[in-house]
Amino acid sequence: MVIVQVYVRVKEKDIDAFIKATIENASNSIKEPDINRFDFMQENEDPGSFLLTEIYANERAPKDHKKTDHYLKWRKTVADMMDKPRKGVTYHEIFPKDLRHWSSK
Repeated sequence: MVIVQVYVRVKEKDIDAFIKATIENASNSIKEPDINRFDFMQENEDPGSFLLTEIYANERAPKDHKKTDHYLKWRKTVADMMDKPRKGVTYHEIFPKDLRHWSSK
């Protein structure tokens, strides 16, 4: 599996619009066959800071995800909402070894 944590810092005036656009993207993303999980979180003490946790079944899935209409729409919609470029960090699982049991599917 491939786990991607995406750190996003959003301008204060755009927080609500960013949340709306990201929920739409996440809702469609979890329908993709090779996405096991797609979580969207907001930091309590800094409402402009967000975290997306994406768990993919294989190494091809993140590339396929970035070709979907919903991802491309999200990327275009939120581009000017960010205070700074988003940062994605890729991980692999150690424990539990099979993260599919955490899946929202």
